[in-house]
Amino acid sequence: MLATPAGPAGLPTGPGWSFEVKWDGFRAMARSERGRLRLDSRSGLELDDRFPALRDLAGVTADGTLLDGEVVALVDGVPSFEAVADTARHARAQLAYVVFDVPVHAGDDVCGAPLEERRDLLAGLDLPGCAIRSQVFADGPALLEVTRERGIEGVVAKRDSSPYRPGARSADWVKLAHRRTRTAVVGGWRPDATSSSRAASLLLGAHDADGSLRFLGRAGSGLSAALATRVAEALSAHPAAAPPFADALPATARKDARWCDPQVVVQVAYRERTTAGVLRHPVVMGLRDDVAADPWELA
Repeated sequence: MLATPAGPAGLPTGPGWSFEVKWDGFRAMARSERGRLRLDSRSGLELDDRFPALRDLAGVTADGTLLDGEVVALVDGVPSFEAVADTARHARAQLAYVVFDVPVHAGDDVCGAPLEERRDLLAGLDLPGCAIRSQVFADGPALLEVTRERGIEGVVAKRDSSPYRPGARSADWVKLAHRRTRTAVVGGWRPDATSSSRAASLLLGAHDADGSLRFLGRAGSGLSAALATRVAEALSAHPAAAPPFADALPATARKDARWCDPQVVVQVAYRERTTAGVLRHPVVMGLRDDVAADPWELA
């Protein structure tokens, strides 16, 4: 079940709504398969081998329980997407699985039960040390302010009576982030002037409803030396002879660019989109291979 982005009015308020932290990590469903933990991303990618520190969750899911949650890496108590995306940094971060729903409990499908009942079932589970129950708050505006002060991504409002709709985006869950984020494909890149094995900037794109690759802009901020090296390595595996974009690119974007098939997906944060659809002040947060890129039409 996916949350709907909040509109201009912000988060819903009033009776029947409660609020949780919006975590900055990898969304994953946890279940058991042949006695071992199975973590699946939204796109169906198996994540369990990537996060062996979470294997104790198998004891919770062994009876047929299915958990919905987020794999997060806490650095000084604050979720870090860069840390959870970079397996080499897990040793320096506290890896955890934040559980916020239980669509199947002990083999029983409880998707039709109201959220408040599923939360009661979740509260009764004996979770291992690698798992954290998502806390529930009554005051959305206060939680929004606290998350802003602490550098946490945002807040999700949830209707207490809502059923669980697998794979669907529902207005019963509404998310509000302090900064906008999205996934994008890379259609070209510029190597670093001092080392061609590192990317200095990326040309971002998204496919529209017709399947055409549209230009989202160029991003260079956020590319640390380690991330720039990993991105360049990934992009070098998909070279292209010509720009894959349907749009005419500005000369500044084309200069010194290396083209690639739009196979590599990155997560970016940005302030807003222009009327032409270009991202303002995009920052590269990390590589994503667990989800597909967001469509062009996503605001």
